[in-house]
Amino acid sequence: MKHLKCFVTFFIAFFCTTVTIAQVSQSDQKVQEIQSATLKTALSPFLQKVLIGFSAQRYEQLKPLILEKSIPEIQKSVHEGKFSYLELTQFFLYRIAKFEINAESSLHAIIALNPDIIKEAKEKDVQLRNKSAKHEIFGMPILLKDNIDSKKMNTTAGALAMSDNQANDAFIVKQLKAKGALILGKTNLSEWAYFMCALCPSGYSAVGGYTLNPYGPGLFDTGGSSSGSAVAVAANYAVAAIGTETVGSILSPSGQNAVVGLKPTVGLLSRTGIVPVSSTFDTPGPMTKNVIDNAILLSAMLGKDEADPASVKMTNNYQQSLVNPSLKGKRFGVISSYLTDLLYAKAIAKIKDAGAILVEIKPVPGFSLMGDLLKILGYDFKNDLLYYLKNDASKNIQIKSVSDLVKFNAANASLRIPYGQVLLEGAAKDTTSLSEITAIKNKSFTDGRHALEKLFNENRLDAILSINNYNAAEIAVAKYAALAVPMGYSAEGEPKALTFIGKPFEEHQLLSYAAAFERIVSPRKVPARYY
Repeated sequence: MKHLKCFVTFFIAFFCTTVTIAQVSQSDQKVQEIQSATLKTALSPFLQKVLIGFSAQRYEQLKPLILEKSIPEIQKSVHEGKFSYLELTQFFLYRIAKFEINAESSLHAIIALNPDIIKEAKEKDVQLRNKSAKHEIFGMPILLKDNIDSKKMNTTAGALAMSDNQANDAFIVKQLKAKGALILGKTNLSEWAYFMCALCPSGYSAVGGYTLNPYGPGLFDTGGSSSGSAVAVAANYAVAAIGTETVGSILSPSGQNAVVGLKPTVGLLSRTGIVPVSSTFDTPGPMTKNVIDNAILLSAMLGKDEADPASVKMTNNYQQSLVNPSLKGKRFGVISSYLTDLLYAKAIAKIKDAGAILVEIKPVPGFSLMGDLLKILGYDFKNDLLYYLKNDASKNIQIKSVSDLVKFNAANASLRIPYGQVLLEGAAKDTTSLSEITAIKNKSFTDGRHALEKLFNENRLDAILSINNYNAAEIAVAKYAALAVPMGYSAEGEPKALTFIGKPFEEHQLLSYAAAFERIVSPRKVPARYY
């Protein structure tokens, strides 16, 4: 039985994944087919245009040089003249065309593509010749979860009400572009980052349809809400992708799709220009095929944002943390109840063999979490969405509040698969005062931080070892960092991650531990159907 932390039914949307695509009704599937056909009609002509001159033969020649390769390996090949940034970009566009336009293989991972991507890739080739490349992210095609603003592509959060939202670049997108990254496109997600309905399938949005898991389309859950970002990385549709997390939304899909996903400490990366759920818990984070790429992508997004009150200045070069990583002598907390999971137990044994010191701990002591978390999310969404709509969204968006959104969805119910909007309705009706929510937030943070600090301090731990998003709620309220790394596959082929939980702003340590772990486990497998 899956060990998923379902404290109350209402929170299934955040850290439980119980509804799979195979369980949806035939009428739902019909709407999905219509949505998918509409999206493919929009993408197909563009893909045909940008792939002119790029042949199937060239694709096959490039495959061993690009597929599953790390950013440093790809950069080495570019600098050696084996292919250009233009061809790198076309390679990924070819894969998107090959699999996403085909109804039999489409994972519904891509919502939009950058209309200027070819021109921008050509510019990177010119800049490389002029020795303008200064960061390893230079020329690398990156996908964004479609709640992250980027010029020339709408930011929908997967919602019909936001389908024409034309916004400026988010702060982290500006940081990426300043270092030369190529923004390839937008990925599907759980609508409104899963803050909509209590029992929606993971990875469903009205704009993008159902995201499917490449390791078992329709069989294995994708996780949410950053499902499209994880699936796109797993299927090699880009070098890497950006996701966002409120409570488990990076950790969950990373575990389900065998990618490396970092949930940073809140404040390490800016949230400006990202459609919010909760300013208390939200953070973007890198999702990659390996740890070195995660460190590179993280470093490329750093920067203090004066518009984000939580933003901090951090200049850490995270790649340096990966020089000669070792687990020897490190003290890790092992959650005793998880040892019944065979993959977890095997991973723990390998870590012990690598010289780590393991300390069995019980699950984080219970504290007033779920009721408080729901109140915080409802209050924050109502107010934070209002701020985003006023300050970041394009003026043509008709909804101006959560109440407007609820009314819009009700009026357009025939265009949506009917999973309801109970979370949105709850937020619209919220009457919690500022003083009440401040007290709730303070207590939640104090209790959560104390519970984890006690475990770390009493056991002198460097990190706690968890599975997927099993401890996402505790991580969120305590504002700790966490990094999910593939640890293997079930007998049926479903991926699972070992999750390193660390203290705030110790991402460099988590990346080091993860890199050392990555060396002692079997490498992630390319999904068989998407090789």
